[in-house]
Amino acid sequence: MTPPGSTPPPPGPAPEPGARPAARQTRKQVLLRLDPQVYDALARWAGEELRSANAQIEFLLRRALAESGRLPSSPGPIPRRGRPPKPTD
Repeated sequence: MTPPGSTPPPPGPAPEPGARPAARQTRKQVLLRLDPQVYDALARWAGEELRSANAQIEFLLRRALAESGRLPSSPGPIPRRGRPPKPTD
């Protein structure tokens, strides 16, 4: 129960320590199950191209969509690697 005169916490689970604020989270999260050998091959390929496995999956999906003519006309850019920029005040 919330004490009188205080603001109740927002609904939903508490954010994990170090997690980005929800306002910046505009990307869709998807659970993907892969054969372990397929994942290992994908992770090796991603490492050779200096990408994470997640970034490699998105890169390959975008390329496959573009080749088949199914890529949306204005998808957001693939996020830059590394630490996100500091917010401007």
